[in-house]
Amino acid sequence: MTDLFDELTAQLAAAHALRRRLHASPDVSGDESATRETVLSALPAGVGSAGVAGTGAVVRIGGPGPAVGLRAELDALEVTETTGIEWASRRTGLMHACGHDVHLAAAVAVARAVHAVGGPAPLLLVLQPREESYPSGARDVVESGALAVHGCAAMIGAHVQPVLAPDVVACVPGGVNASSDEFELLVTGEPGHAAYPHLARDPVHALAQIVVAVQSIVSRNLDPMSPAVVGVSSLRAGAAANVVPGTAHASGTIRALSPETRLLLHQRVTEVAEGVARAHGCEAKVSVTHGEPVLTNDPALAELAAGQLRRRGLTVCETLRSAGADDFSYYGEQVPSLMLFVGTDTDVPLHSDTFLPTESDLARVATTMLAAYLAAADHLTNPAPTR
Repeated sequence: MTDLFDELTAQLAAAHALRRRLHASPDVSGDESATRETVLSALPAGVGSAGVAGTGAVVRIGGPGPAVGLRAELDALEVTETTGIEWASRRTGLMHACGHDVHLAAAVAVARAVHAVGGPAPLLLVLQPREESYPSGARDVVESGALAVHGCAAMIGAHVQPVLAPDVVACVPGGVNASSDEFELLVTGEPGHAAYPHLARDPVHALAQIVVAVQSIVSRNLDPMSPAVVGVSSLRAGAAANVVPGTAHASGTIRALSPETRLLLHQRVTEVAEGVARAHGCEAKVSVTHGEPVLTNDPALAELAAGQLRRRGLTVCETLRSAGADDFSYYGEQVPSLMLFVGTDTDVPLHSDTFLPTESDLARVATTMLAAYLAAADHLTNPAPTR
């Protein structure tokens, strides 16, 4: 029987062509139907699919039994491409600047290889919409029940990562991406003439003190070994230089690598904002919008995948973590999951208007996905003993 990796190599020429088609025709989050149809048309004839999460789809390859899920993201970013390549985006203001075109093409190559040769477990290809925007496509996939319907017992994903060197794959157990929440602050005071500040209660001054205070929460409330971020990114107040406004607004982000830290930061942002505002004769109201949970890799899956990756000649990094977020984390709340980060030939940052992974990068992403699929299939067949 042909080796799965040999078959994957045979599928790469078609994958490169698919990647170029996808790159040239990006779709914005929530409107990915055309991208979905392009991907589905590249899969083997006769393979069935079912719609999910609006513009997404799931495709099962293989017979009955527990399946291994493979996530690939359909959406692009609102970025104007400046690469100058022949197959650059034809849609003004839209670009695959995060590598989703690479992930999709690699996932199709893996699916075609498994379909052609057969695999140790069924493969459930999840073509997920809205990774780059809210409401989260991954959350909607989970809430749809599609994973349970298809017996998905493990999920894997891979993402290009230019901070890593080529041939390096980050395969890290535990928390690897932060939870991501947003907060809004409304400070209410008493308006007045700027020449008579003692007759007003200045919400701008109060907000300025709040900004300094909340951005000190991490350094004064957490163990220095516990990574987290509380940052204020937007300030809005007033319209005239000689008028003390009645209100001032701010918004920002809260990132944490553990659920416990996440809850603590929510609590402290509210307490600090309310307390500082009160000290300045004002009132603060805080609202927090919950985003993605912590992305936690299953340790057993990570260990098995690391072995598979090394056997393919890839270097495994077991330390890369970041305060970035990915809604792949919702899958990890349902089934054992593993997100891997694949080094690239380019060191241009993600979301840049010149970000352009190479064909070698696509091949490495596909190899990483297949290695992780085999590791997950092994995990389903031979689960690690309970300690």
